[in-house]
Amino acid sequence: MIFALVALASCAAPPQDAQPNVLVVMTDDQGYGDFGCAGNPVLRTPRLDAFSAECPDVARFYVSPVCAPTRAALMTGRYGYRTGVVDTYRGRAMMHPDEVTIAEALGDAGYRTGIFGKWHLGDAYPLRAMDQGFDVALVHRGGGLAQPSEPIENERRYTDAILERNGVLERTDGYCTDVYVDEALAFVRASVEAEEPFFAYVAPNAPHGPFHDVPEGLYQAYLERDLASVRTSEKAKLDVIARIYAMVENIDQNFGRLLDGLEELGVTDDTIVVFLTDNGPTRGRYVRGLTGAKTDVHEGGIRSPLWVRWPDRLSPRTSVDVPLAHIDLMPTLLDAVNADVPDGVTLDGRSALGLLQGSDDGWTDRSIFVQSHRGDVPARGHHCAVIGPRWKLVRATGFGRESAPEDAPWRLYDLLEDPAETTDRATSSVLVRIELHAAYQAWFTDVSTSRPNGFAPPRIEPCTPQEPVTTLTRQDWRCDGKEGWGAKGRWLLRVEEPIEVDVTLVFVRERTLDSARFDIAGDVIERDADGTSRRRHALGRVALPRGDVDLSAVCFSESETFDAYQVVLERAAD
Repeated sequence: MIFALVALASCAAPPQDAQPNVLVVMTDDQGYGDFGCAGNPVLRTPRLDAFSAECPDVARFYVSPVCAPTRAALMTGRYGYRTGVVDTYRGRAMMHPDEVTIAEALGDAGYRTGIFGKWHLGDAYPLRAMDQGFDVALVHRGGGLAQPSEPIENERRYTDAILERNGVLERTDGYCTDVYVDEALAFVRASVEAEEPFFAYVAPNAPHGPFHDVPEGLYQAYLERDLASVRTSEKAKLDVIARIYAMVENIDQNFGRLLDGLEELGVTDDTIVVFLTDNGPTRGRYVRGLTGAKTDVHEGGIRSPLWVRWPDRLSPRTSVDVPLAHIDLMPTLLDAVNADVPDGVTLDGRSALGLLQGSDDGWTDRSIFVQSHRGDVPARGHHCAVIGPRWKLVRATGFGRESAPEDAPWRLYDLLEDPAETTDRATSSVLVRIELHAAYQAWFTDVSTSRPNGFAPPRIEPCTPQEPVTTLTRQDWRCDGKEGWGAKGRWLLRVEEPIEVDVTLVFVRERTLDSARFDIAGDVIERDADGTSRRRHALGRVALPRGDVDLSAVCFSESETFDAYQVVLERAAD
């Protein structure tokens, strides 16, 4: 469904002395080379290309190698490791609720706040976007549609997807990116009509996979283009590249709709518009000559464009040569709108507003730290990088490992002379290597000790007045070390007062269920089922004791034993 802006010209522009609006667009797995202006010879992104030419030229901007840590840094101005976000699934993409987000800070400054698309920092109270400062939240669960966190009725759809609007499931109409932009435009229009400044965060889950449901017309058009010219690995399928590029061109069209909406509402000059991506591209396609892709700590995995447009305040003739990062967005935007950093909050990032305005007064050199890998707890020296104005120290030990091989080398690159990271300078520039290595060690010690419980994940608070029905999914469960989402696991809960809940077990396909065994804080409770085959099985009432409670649900049929796919807890009626 394409949203029509009706009678936009009748909406009065905000007063000249009003705070500027903020629109942040961050796409999902759109790599550094997925733009026409990046030299991509196949991809069509005319609106983003034109927009980039209206913004200061930021030479190097860094994000994390995967999405949830980038989103935590964007939301808080702090490294993801401080927030509890250390991975993308298995309960390690949940952000501690005491973190103060940019939405909360801007809300305190009088802004209406809205998120449209991907949150990926927790699906249940008190971790949801609507619990973390967003007045309006139309989001999908977990890391994406077609993942185990989605409602089973969604059936992996990107088109007509089931999303959550402020905690309530809703069947939408249209392709997901179109829907997010429709809703963002409606939110912007309502804010302008109310003469309230807005912060709109548009975060489509495209062009993240799976790639089975993409804009069909664009997909067919890319099948006819020379996709071999942008394939960097023979393992990359041209059909998949066509599907990804169809999603990217759809993003470009929708970004254009956002800009057109601002123009028709008369708020272009009063709106700061930011565009970035969350990490590098999936492997096998053009990345502008850099080394690496998504999950890598080489440049191709962690470089993103940063385009910031603020007419009459920022000039496209300005060049920013020092590296910036995701942690800098919150302090920069708060500085731009003259909003305070909340009391008691320590940011890792810095305001880059002066740099974007062409001044480096007061800016001192610093290092940016990047680290991300699979596993429950971050490991010192594993899959990490230290980035300074010129030099980069990197230990690329593999994202998929939970620990680093002991003999893995630290490599040093001169990014000004060698942005493709082809020549290791670790033995010829020893003092630089020692200095950056010491900086990394100090940083890792700091982020490891910034919370009293270290890297322990937050806990879900089930069946509260804010969320009487809590759905526990495999996105947020804690499971063993097997591949994928795991087959056996438990959920970490915090129960403020003893409650009774009605339990429904949910499966992605019809399952025969004879009985289930719940382990609730060490107490084992058996419940019989009726032996029928269906996707939802209501199993009656159980009690949750007060305190920190681990919950698991093991299911039995005549032929097999298996864990629940999702567990729905509903506060029992008195």
